[in-house]
Amino acid sequence: MPAYDRDHWERLWNKAVQEHANVLAHRPPNAHFLSAVAGLPASRALDAGCGHGAETLWLAAHGWNVTAVDFSDTALAHARSAAEVLGPEVSGRVEWVQGDLGNWTPESNRYDLVICLYVHVAGSVAELVHRLAAGVAPGGTLLLVGHRPIDPATGAPTPAAGQEQVSVDEALAALVPDRWNVVVAEDRPRRDPGSGVDAVIHVIRKG
Repeated sequence: MPAYDRDHWERLWNKAVQEHANVLAHRPPNAHFLSAVAGLPASRALDAGCGHGAETLWLAAHGWNVTAVDFSDTALAHARSAAEVLGPEVSGRVEWVQGDLGNWTPESNRYDLVICLYVHVAGSVAELVHRLAAGVAPGGTLLLVGHRPIDPATGAPTPAAGQEQVSVDEALAALVPDRWNVVVAEDRPRRDPGSGVDAVIHVIRKG
């Protein structure tokens, strides 16, 4: 079982960048993300666990100012380089932060959009959700997506087997109900059969 520590993620991202840089460069933003941000006015966003930066770059290219946080220096360097290729109007809108989401805490009430996609949680899911939710400004959007480690329909392990990712029940239990309007809170099977199920939680903070 992998340790999922910083060395693990550095090895993973080094391999990905060295062997699949072209694939990463052309990977589109997440479909759940695109659905959640459709129609939102550009403002301030937090991409917690930004990885290779597809969502961060999309946001910056559409006028958002983004704080992009990841554990891996390699992932951040790759994403930063991709932003620079797109020019200063994009790269100048992004603040890249090396941080461990096991303890990194955003400024309270700062962001109109907070996203956290497919992050392995090295601790309590509820505690992570609490910290990220605190960063959402009144009227802002919180989007959490987790890859279920076991497919609930088949009982088979998925590519996220062994990881602790956000689930619908844990996320909703961690959010104070009278502070949030729930847009989506459900498990959604992935398009390719046998590739698993995503837990999607899209909520809006009450003003």
